[in-house]
Amino acid sequence: MHRPVGRFTYAYRAHATVHHKVFKADQSYHLLDPKDKGTIPMAWWNGPVLAGIFTLPFLAVAYLMGSWGVVLGALACIALYFAAYEYIHWCMHLPKARRVERWWLFQRLNGHHLLHHRYMRKNFNVVLPLADLCLGTLMLRSRCHFAQAEGASVPCVQPKVSL
Repeated sequence: MHRPVGRFTYAYRAHATVHHKVFKADQSYHLLDPKDKGTIPMAWWNGPVLAGIFTLPFLAVAYLMGSWGVVLGALACIALYFAAYEYIHWCMHLPKARRVERWWLFQRLNGHHLLHHRYMRKNFNVVLPLADLCLGTLMLRSRCHFAQAEGASVPCVQPKVSL
């Protein structure tokens, strides 16, 4: 979603050029203009398409194993992950003091995502940053001070001051 893949530019345009243009790491990290609300979630059809794509390897496994339960399990996990992504991402950009926003894990993920909006090549994963850790794209704090979004569920991600 951060660069075109051959001729396929939809995801890049929708995310990198639209979403990141509207939502930055400063006060614009939170929705400022209600007309931009539609740029927070993915398009409605992205979920089913992504679920279909990510289920394909499990179809091969199910065929080899002779058990279609693995496909149903994978499809359920993919759907739950996508739903969690959409909800958490929505709460990050449109905070309303929801119960989930007070949870320490949400606040950590929110700081993680805030840094992604500051450094677009870091912290790609909104829900489970394990891939960022494994792929070397994990960033816990900013390298330099910047105008950071503030709020009850937004942790400080500025560099630690060394004494």
